[in-house]
Amino acid sequence: QVQLMESGGGLVQAGGSLRLSCAASGSIFCIEAIAWYRQAPGKQRELVAQVTSEGSTAYSGSLADRFTISRDSAKNTVYLQMNSLKSEDTATYYCAAKMEGSRWFGVWGQGIQVTVSS
Repeated sequence: QVQLMESGGGLVQAGGSLRLSCAASGSIFCIEAIAWYRQAPGKQRELVAQVTSEGSTAYSGSLADRFTISRDSAKNTVYLQMNSLKSEDTATYYCAAKMEGSRWFGVWGQGIQVTVSS
């Protein structure tokens, strides 16, 4: 069993920055990758970025221009640094884990709200 806990969300003005944290606990040695997703009101959930257990990263679209995913293995934590935030970044952000042998990100955190005011 793996548990994920997000933190670091909140209200920020447009142009500002936030860093989200995703702390993993439990059978973390079985985690293949951790991703950040987001879901804005009335929109589908979308992948933001992911990082594998080997440290490879991938981003959705042009978000790499402003967002950076990283991990601290010693703290079992994955971060999402978000810079130059825009109102369209307002969403609930979720971290999710893909376990060894799984095709999907099947373990989810409870989500955390990020609100960007213009």
